[in-house]
Amino acid sequence: MIEDWEGVRIVRLRAWKMKDVGYVRRTLGELLMPYHLLRNFNASPVAAQPFDGVVWYSPSIFLGPIVKALKLKNNCQSYLILRDIFPEWAADMGLMRRGPTYHMLRAVAGYQYSTADIIGVQSPGNLAYFCERARQGRQVEVLQNWLSRPIEGPCSIDISATPLAGRAILVYAGNMGVAQGAGRLLGLVQALSEDRRIGFVFVGRGSDANILRDAATRRKLDNVLFFDEIDPDEIPGLYAQCSIGLVTLDPRHRTHNIPGKFISYIHAGLPVLAMINPGNDLASIIAEERVGWVSTDASANVEDLRQRVLALVDEVTASKELGDRCRALSARLFSDEAAARQIVQGLQR
Repeated sequence: MIEDWEGVRIVRLRAWKMKDVGYVRRTLGELLMPYHLLRNFNASPVAAQPFDGVVWYSPSIFLGPIVKALKLKNNCQSYLILRDIFPEWAADMGLMRRGPTYHMLRAVAGYQYSTADIIGVQSPGNLAYFCERARQGRQVEVLQNWLSRPIEGPCSIDISATPLAGRAILVYAGNMGVAQGAGRLLGLVQALSEDRRIGFVFVGRGSDANILRDAATRRKLDNVLFFDEIDPDEIPGLYAQCSIGLVTLDPRHRTHNIPGKFISYIHAGLPVLAMINPGNDLASIIAEERVGWVSTDASANVEDLRQRVLALVDEVTASKELGDRCRALSARLFSDEAAARQIVQGLQR
């Protein structure tokens, strides 16, 4: 299917369903995806048009074959936007052993890296992982994550019509899976359950979403609400009802990650309370830019976290300065315009 969006031609290519399916089917679908895409692309009306460059986003790690084919056909440069160093993070977290499957997936990722002329990682801490690639002649640089201004629409979630009306809301919006470790937040929810000034809202999907819902129900927590994933255009309307954004990453991560939800929070002027893995570059960003509070201690005392929440709520309530710093940081480092300029300059080298 071909469509035009704001002057950009978009070609949509059919592939197997890979969300909300089992791991085996997803892996098989990912392995075959680039070949399905390439076959369908070659049958499309735009196949004969020349390309000046190829830019692609990872995850997935499986797009190397179609990128290689497009590069050869068009004799052009390629830029890989890398946002997930897989399978490293899965092995770090114990989701897979460093056995045959790990080495197979690492080889797939390595092939994808080999097709890139430039690799844009999202944090300075990730540069060391690619030092060998740099020695092989590939350029590796930091390409900050970004967020474009969403088309604001009405939000289907109206907190004023819920039992949390009138409270300062801490929001978690995004995937709730193993990599995020969002279950750690329930201890904080429980610690603040007697404070009727503060409420929590979780919005999204993921393997842990129902687990968190059920745990909150068992603990009889009435200061938290769960909602299914909403359209991105509704996010600004959701954040306008909230005071603080929540970020969690499983402490077993060894790679660096600047989650998209962090950028969406500061873009909306929401300071963050973050619990992330030790050594993550995000910790220094939050601390140096003074856009919230961050903990890299997996065994952080819940009472300390409770006090941090109360202090952040007081600061947000007393002044808009914290929100202004968040928006200024988003505009300076995490804009789509800055990312686009850097990618185009890279392809022209």
